[in-house]
Order: sequence, then C-alpha cells, then structure tokens
Amino acid sequence: MTRTAAPSPDRPGAPVQTGQNFESNGVRKRVVRANGLEFPVLEAGDGPLVLCLHGFPDHSQSWIHVLGRLAREGYRAVAPSMRGFWAGGAAPDGSYRTAAIGQDVLALIEALGVEQAYVIGHDFGARAAYSAASLDASRIRKLVGLAVPYGKGLPQAFVSDGDQQRRSWYMFFFHSRFAEPAVQLNDFAFLDRLWREWSPGYKMPASDRLALIDTFRQPGVVPQTLAYYRQLFTPPSEAEARALEARANGPIAVPTLYLHGEEDGCMSARLSDNMAAAITKGFERVVMPGVGHFLHLEKPEAVLGHILPFLKS
Repeated sequence: MTRTAAPSPDRPGAPVQTGQNFESNGVRKRVVRANGLEFPVLEAGDGPLVLCLHGFPDHSQSWIHVLGRLAREGYRAVAPSMRGFWAGGAAPDGSYRTAAIGQDVLALIEALGVEQAYVIGHDFGARAAYSAASLDASRIRKLVGLAVPYGKGLPQAFVSDGDQQRRSWYMFFFHSRFAEPAVQLNDFAFLDRLWREWSPGYKMPASDRLALIDTFRQPGVVPQTLAYYRQLFTPPSEAEARALEARANGPIAVPTLYLHGEEDGCMSARLSDNMAAAITKGFERVVMPGVGHFLHLEKPEAVLGHILPFLKS
C-alpha cells in the first residue's frame, strides 16, 4: 500500500536541537562489542529493542530526538555508529558492502542481549536494515526504511535514469582521487552542500553541524566512509563473499514501512514505486510532502507519527 501523507504540524525546516541535548532526552553513551568492532552507541529507555541506523554524511546523534521519544513510549532505543564512522571503526574485514553492514546489525542485536529487534534505518542505515532482514528475518520484528528504497529500481536507475544519475553525482565523484581532499576542503563545505541539496528546506543548527564535522575530522573516517561508495558498484572477488552479498540483497520477509520525502534531492521518491515486489510479509509506503532527505530531522513528530503506530500494530 502506498499513500501520500497529509500535511504535518511540524514547521518545515524547524531545527531539532540534537548536538547538545543528550541529558534532556535521557540518552546515555557506551560501547558495544560486536562483529569484531567496538561500536559507540547512544541508548535511551528500557523495553523492546529498537535499533536506529544512520547514513552518510551523518552520525548517530541525528537520532537523539527519536531515541528520547521511543524511550518515553516504552522502548529501549539504541543508535550505533555505523562501521567506519569513528577513528577505531575501520572494517576488520575491509568490507563496507551490504552484507557486512547487515551482519553488523545482527551482531549488535545479539550483543545487546536480545533475540529480536525493531530496526529503523536511514540512508545507508536503511541498506543495513534491509540486509539484516534478508540475511536473517527471524531476528527482525519489523523494519522501517527512510529515504533509500529497496529492490531493483535503484540499481536500474543508476544505469538508465538521467534524473537519478544527476542526483547521484557525488557517488561517482567519490571514486576519484580528488574525493578525500575535496570533502575536507574549507572545513568540510562539501558535506554542507550535500545537506543543502538533499534537504533544501532544512537548516542544520550550528551545534549539530559542529558535532557532525567533529565526526568526520576523526582520523581515518573520511576514507573509511567513502569506502561505502567505492565498493558499491563492484562485487567481491571471492565466490563465497559474492554469494553472501546476493543473500543480503534478497527478498525481505519482515513487515516493512517505508518513508520518503517528496522534496528529497538525493533519491527520487518514485524509485520506491515498485518496492513492494521485494517485500513478502506486508509493506506500506508513505511519501511525505514538504520534506527532504533527512526527514527524521526535518519533521520528527510527523515521522514518528507514522513509525510508532507501525511498531505497535
């Protein structure tokens, strides 16, 4: 089922202060060892586990408001840093592909002491969520994807859709030798440009920008995070790894909610038109008007207004 959301009470572009708002949201920091890495995580509340996975160019702090709200609703909400997004977070196996980040999700669920979790993923975090569900649906209660769709539509668009090729220019640029210095030039102005293009109606608060740039200033983080894109279009050389990657991109037998901003400058909402074909156990898509790529920051209450009833249903 697909529907367009009604206008929400959130003001377009209203800033959600996250960078300095840990205590007021009841968020605590710790480290969780899983899949050969020591993941920095943000955690709030007690109850059924909800993992919140960030994308690029982003970090776990963008979930702080969501974590606090989920905790108040009776959930244990955890936002880990994705592999590569901290100084000691280089992939132990060198992989930033779909299967690797999906295995991280499954390992984190186990390390957090539960058998199942709800999983919410934005951007590359959505890819990690889809991968985990494809690899082991029994570990995922329900899945929520934001801003990056699943299925054949997206890879086909990279080849045949001029509009999406234009939107995805940065992916191709990241394969060049100029990418790393360009991203860091002028105090990471490149990342500011991506946020402006992808969420044209949103202005990031200054404290949040400082926290975000501090993430990318850490040693190794820029090349590690660009590796997600540099490995995106090339399959692994080993047959076993290729087979695992195929499994990680298979059908999803988990109830799934997908949210996409109508004004998203990164991914066109129409790329999710046929997403239901890849979901075998219940699927709903909501296209939200007046919101861009970082919809959980632009209209957090409207986004939660879709997510919470889905988790509780």
